[in-house]
Amino acid sequence: MAALDGLIVADFSRVLAGPLVSMNLADFGADVIKVEPPGGDETRSWSPPVDPEGRATFFLAVNRNKRSVELNLKDPEDLELARELVRRADVLVENFRPGAMDRLGLGYEHVAEENPGLIYCSISGFGSKGGAGLPGYDPLVQAMSGMMSVTGPPDGDPSKVGVALVDVIAGLNATVGILIALHERATSGQGQKVESNLMSSALSGLENQAAAWLNTGDLPVRLGNVHPSIEPFTTFDAADGPVMICVGNDHQFRSLCDVLGEPELAEDPRYVDNFDRVEHRVALEAELNELFAHRSVEEWVTELHEAGVPAGPVNTIDRGFAVAEALGLEPIAEIDGIRMPASPIHLGRTPAETRLPPPEENAHSEEIRSWLRNT
Repeated sequence: MAALDGLIVADFSRVLAGPLVSMNLADFGADVIKVEPPGGDETRSWSPPVDPEGRATFFLAVNRNKRSVELNLKDPEDLELARELVRRADVLVENFRPGAMDRLGLGYEHVAEENPGLIYCSISGFGSKGGAGLPGYDPLVQAMSGMMSVTGPPDGDPSKVGVALVDVIAGLNATVGILIALHERATSGQGQKVESNLMSSALSGLENQAAAWLNTGDLPVRLGNVHPSIEPFTTFDAADGPVMICVGNDHQFRSLCDVLGEPELAEDPRYVDNFDRVEHRVALEAELNELFAHRSVEEWVTELHEAGVPAGPVNTIDRGFAVAEALGLEPIAEIDGIRMPASPIHLGRTPAETRLPPPEENAHSEEIRSWLRNT
């Protein structure tokens, strides 16, 4: 039996953060019913890229293991079917603008009266208070949260992360919140509302950079690939490309210097411990770059691994998946010819399963509508 077998999830969400939540639950056995508006989730048309069947790969990424039904929530009959779904659900996930579900009679206060055990998860851009009217797009939140201010080269413009990272963090936070609420429900018998928003997720995701400002008042700045508190912890230019070096302690630094053929660097008063290395990072990185330039990435990585120094190539995505496969991580889920990143959550006894491909638009309408009408 799957870990979440028997759990019914009414998924009114679309795009990324919400669908990621429901897919996380579906991977472990929950019956997720994806409620789409006429025309479907907008990411069905977000292309290019598309797969050989013409399907937008954005949609394929976060919608496996779900059943799809289109309901026009402006139509009284379809709205009543939606309400019936919510009455039967254990979990509801939605990421409309705050207030939209209330206007449909599907807000938490209303539906909790009929289904007091419901775990009701709302995901928004800026929360349900002062930011309720703001549109929650990932790059906007990256900009407004300060994340872009610490991303990119020090002599360049602020940059967003290359994926919708804040959406992903918010989706993971929401998933954790749902699971906590389900655990509590097992004791109390009561549901509750779970909220996750992109702005709070981005700020918490700033982690050490946020803690630096909160506790010193000093604003972090863009450092490129450099770590603000550890050195050397960045990329260096080998003969054929960049190599990432993550020296986390003084012992690793001495080993690095030995491999580079310059053991005396570890005895230089400017570099003897991490604090000094951070203080003199410009000079240190200049010396290290000269040394790395004489051999290939592969040669350096091989020797550094043997010496216990964390190092690796800067891979393209295809090479990243290849490394994961070589390590036995099984990073790809595949069904009906559709390939997706596999669940990163590994349970020993009740693992994630790929049972259904991302659904075609309105694919399960007849069976879901019949089930909802059969009261």
